[in-house]
Amino acid sequence: MERYDIAVIGTGPAGLEAAITAKVRNKNILLLGSESLSVKVEKAHTIKNYLGLPEISGEDMQKAFQRHLKDMEIAITKDRVNTVYAMGDYFAIQGHKERYEASSVILSCGMSVSKPFPGELKNLGKSVSYCATCDAALYKGKSTIVIGYSKEEEKEAEFLVEVAEQVYYLPMYQDEVKIDSRIEVLSTRKPVAVERNSQKIRLLLEDGDLDADGLFILRESVAPSQLVPGLAIENNQVVVDRSMRTNIDGLFACGDITGAPYQYIKAAGEGNVAALSAINYLTEKHRKIS
Repeated sequence: MERYDIAVIGTGPAGLEAAITAKVRNKNILLLGSESLSVKVEKAHTIKNYLGLPEISGEDMQKAFQRHLKDMEIAITKDRVNTVYAMGDYFAIQGHKERYEASSVILSCGMSVSKPFPGELKNLGKSVSYCATCDAALYKGKSTIVIGYSKEEEKEAEFLVEVAEQVYYLPMYQDEVKIDSRIEVLSTRKPVAVERNSQKIRLLLEDGDLDADGLFILRESVAPSQLVPGLAIENNQVVVDRSMRTNIDGLFACGDITGAPYQYIKAAGEGNVAALSAINYLTEKHRKIS
């Protein structure tokens, strides 16, 4: 397996700037995220305080970012990260599609605005999962529930229905659901909590309960506290110093995930600092080995 110098997780302004800075310094980088970059940027009406780009729309800023990536020959690996494990001298990154390795990691995956359901974390890994494509094989011939926070999760549910006997799908978004007819869509039922019921997992709803063998909660981003075991968190934000270092050696964070102010220009600046810090970390690491 290829081991990258720096893995950047997230394609908002912070992650893109981190990737560009690392590429300028000739580092072998892995940029994980969405090819459409950031929904937050794309939907912005007008941005007035980004240096050199006055009165720019979010859509135009997105296009400018994409041109910059293309000119720098930086490719985006389209995958969503579930967990990052510190392995000592490298990091193992578990995505929905693949597993990756990197000598250092920069977290720039934004804020996770959705709070865990009561009972969710207690049952994580015990019939509760954040990745259908990762754990589908465990539910062959069994019943499952999928809570999807974006239309993209419809593909995960369709992957799951090829294995599981029963799939219930609860969309947490307003767009029309277009999904395999074998999947039972419960558009009007809202989840409130998770608990165990003998050998089953029980999803408590506003209008009743739903039991199944497995529950998949598919959010657009994983909460920082669940993303990296042992990562220092305060108020659901990653704790960093002025060099964007976290409490884990070789792991850096930047952008909205580190807290306010939630500004694009601040995020990009932190991305630059995080990349330079990761580069310095790799240099020092190489000196110690030499």
